[in-house]
Amino acid sequence: MIPDNPLIIIPLSSGIIFLIVGLYTLYYPPKKINDLYGYRTAASMKNQKRWDFAQVYASKAMIKVGLILCCIAALGLMYQPNGTLAMILGLGFMLIGVFYLFFKVERKIKSEFSKND
Repeated sequence: MIPDNPLIIIPLSSGIIFLIVGLYTLYYPPKKINDLYGYRTAASMKNQKRWDFAQVYASKAMIKVGLILCCIAALGLMYQPNGTLAMILGLGFMLIGVFYLFFKVERKIKSEFSKND
């Protein structure tokens, strides 16, 4: 039986996607700066050294966020709010995970490299 609780479906599906993408990019990171594949921001694309660092760090952070989102999905098994609230909570947890990932990686890039580096 497939649960119809968005508090389970959204964090679990996005968590699994984060895990798969994080593991894939950890084991098969993009070798060169590109516009198609990898953690692509202005800070990570400044030079090859930043790019290589950002790919590894972002992959590991994405795996952690994916695991956390999968654990949050268990919350939906214990707490079953109405449809609208469940949808808001599910989307909210997913968006918090995305923003957390972005800010964590950007802050680490900034702390590891100088402005000229």
